[in-house]
Amino acid sequence: MRIAILDNERDQARLVSHTATSLGHECHEYTDEATLLEAIRTQGFDLLIFHWRQSGIDSPALVKATRHAAANRLPILFTTHRADAADMAVSLHAGADDFLVAPVSIAELEARIGGLLRRSNPALHEPQLVFGPYQFLPALRTVKVRGRRVELRHREYDLALFLFRNIGRLLSREHLYKEIWGSGFEVLSRSLDTHLSRVRVKLDLRPSNGFMLVALRSFGYRLDVVDETAHSEPTSASDTAAGQPRAFNRTRAARMPDIVAGPAP
Repeated sequence: MRIAILDNERDQARLVSHTATSLGHECHEYTDEATLLEAIRTQGFDLLIFHWRQSGIDSPALVKATRHAAANRLPILFTTHRADAADMAVSLHAGADDFLVAPVSIAELEARIGGLLRRSNPALHEPQLVFGPYQFLPALRTVKVRGRRVELRHREYDLALFLFRNIGRLLSREHLYKEIWGSGFEVLSRSLDTHLSRVRVKLDLRPSNGFMLVALRSFGYRLDVVDETAHSEPTSASDTAAGQPRAFNRTRAARMPDIVAGPAP
């Protein structure tokens, strides 16, 4: 997972970063609020960890600004040198999700990170999702096509997984913007088309692989199943291990809404 760390106490920041990195996470350290917020808007993170009492930083305001920049999707964990009840109340009321009292232990940090990520996006902890020759490993944010790993950027991965989770649905451009970039995020008019074009090429979405990405001018995009007999619905590792893959039902896809302009059911 991608973790942003804000702490102007360098030793504390390095300790948190080293601990989280040892758990397999990708960490990015920041020392000022403006740079952090810009990175959240443009790069995307799975978790923010920051020290509550930092000189020159209004922590409650930072939490609210982070919520706005990340469209309220980013779990926030803060550290503090003292378990002060007033601080806890202010921080949680401002929108923080959890806290740790420094010095931070590896076991406790691992537990808090894991708990927050599971609650914020349960799908990340599914062992795998399989759609014909396409295998998604949410915990690693990885896609494989016929066993070969495909390198996708952060939002390319999010787009790909969202399309496969909504096979057969015509997704409006506005809905895709909101789901991938977040409400209130300013997206250039061609940015979505560019990202989807890259996803189509990198994942080789064509009939021989069983799926096609269809663009309908002025409406949106739809991922269609081309060969209904050769592909399956998303299955987890436990489904596959049990030898019970489920065939994709083309009739079911046909009954889905023509256009999804809001949250998919």
